Amino acid sequence: MHQSAPAPRPRVLHLAQPVDGGVARVVLDLARAQLTAGLHVMAACPDGELATGLSELGADVRHWQAGRAPDPGLPGEVRRLARLIGEAPPDLVHAHSAKAGLAGRLAVRGRIPTVFQPHAWSFEAVGGTTAALALRWERWGARWADRVVCVSEAERATGLRAGVRAAYTVVPNGIDTERFAPGPRTTPPADPAAPVVVCVGRLCRQKGQDVLLQAWEQVLGTVPRARLVLVGDGPERETLGQRAHPSVHFTGAVGDVVPWYRAADLVVLPSRWEGMALAPLEALGCGRPVVVTDVDGARESLPPALTARCLVPPEDPAALAGAITALLSDPPLRAALGGQGRRHILSTHDVRHTAERISDVYRELLDARTERRPRVPSECRESIHP
Repeated sequence: MHQSAPAPRPRVLHLAQPVDGGVARVVLDLARAQLTAGLHVMAACPDGELATGLSELGADVRHWQAGRAPDPGLPGEVRRLARLIGEAPPDLVHAHSAKAGLAGRLAVRGRIPTVFQPHAWSFEAVGGTTAALALRWERWGARWADRVVCVSEAERATGLRAGVRAAYTVVPNGIDTERFAPGPRTTPPADPAAPVVVCVGRLCRQKGQDVLLQAWEQVLGTVPRARLVLVGDGPERETLGQRAHPSVHFTGAVGDVVPWYRAADLVVLPSRWEGMALAPLEALGCGRPVVVTDVDGARESLPPALTARCLVPPEDPAALAGAITALLSDPPLRAALGGQGRRHILSTHDVRHTAERISDVYRELLDARTERRPRVPSECRESIHP
């Protein structure tokens, strides 16, 4: 009996720049799940830890020379990317964050089904003329994205308010709930009995560590033995170090953040903007309570019990200090909130669910192209919800 040949595996190309922080973790987690599901996973990104990690997973990694921010080298980056795509054409392109989203859409221009995932909008990261140019591009570039995947309803709403008319799908961020799980408490250097507050994130303006250092002076007035650990590296390292109290410890870049979550009594992320930050999800996965600023994605990432106690306005050192001291002074409450947070992550933010929903988006777009449905101009599309 004749059996038809199995359908070829879809070839998915992930474009990534930046190649560190939360974007890199999202790309790695998606690639791992997609390889397990049998997709042919390709990636184009600059050399570094992300490229190494993808290669170790078994992805087909192509070196793409590109800087983190748009600059006069952009046309060359677009040409190099178009050449890479032409040498091994994928069935679908998934561009991550502003820079890869810019270069990728210019290189492809709708000829291949394209998913753009902002991971926080580019026009929120800058000001003045640069912000106006970024917004103008996002409005224009939406016509070259078959789908814009936002990690929170709030991120989608921000795009719509800004006039970015596109076909949207919201897929919340997820984490590896087996890796980010409760475990033996590790003790950082200094006083083992001192309460420990941990902030995980790139040391940059977006993550708001400067606001946390302002708040920290007030925290020490109430909890003088408290210790603050800033986990990560970035362009603000030297400036932050000059302003830090002796009770603040900088770890620099670390290979594994899990021990630092487990060392924490409380995890804080005082961001100025986000799509949906991974650090609070990872902390909750480890059973640790969090304090976060009320930016895009924050409310959606927390269970109701934490939104009432653990959300503060961005760029408000006094409110941040108040939330931190209140939780440091109440160990039973911290334990209860950490347990509720862990259960919430298991039910809502498991990366396997995230990968399945992204795969649903891929299938829909690939099926649509196979059936040669006419493309609808982005200005006329309605928002699409899963």
